[in-house]
Amino acid sequence: MGKWADGTGTLTVAAREVPLEVAAREVPLEVAASYRARRRGLLGRDGIAGALLIVRTNSVHTFGMRFPIDVAYLDGSFTVRSVVTMRPGRLGMIRPRGRHVLEAEAGAMAGWGLAPGVRVRVDLTGVPNRAG
Repeated sequence: MGKWADGTGTLTVAAREVPLEVAAREVPLEVAASYRARRRGLLGRDGIAGALLIVRTNSVHTFGMRFPIDVAYLDGSFTVRSVVTMRPGRLGMIRPRGRHVLEAEAGAMAGWGLAPGVRVRVDLTGVPNRAG
């Protein structure tokens, strides 16, 4: 994988991975790759339309968050290792095999069909490389 950069794209769950009623939904995606963007994450926001991909991390916290979030830990092949819901003011456990983290408003990931073992595709539009 080449260098990551802050930007935008879409997140897609493969149709064969989940039931048809939730499959192949394209979710707007923000990418946080720089130190500043990764550190900021969703802090100071009241919500997010879609998801935030934080690259090169295997843990997150919700100190200073205004709303509960779903967190999906992804491995290097963009397969979901685990999904947890975190309330504000929490410290997430380190996931040793995690390489990237997806964050979204609490409850969103179940609607997208994200669960352990599901592989996602990340299509980057505002980032100079492709992943997934």
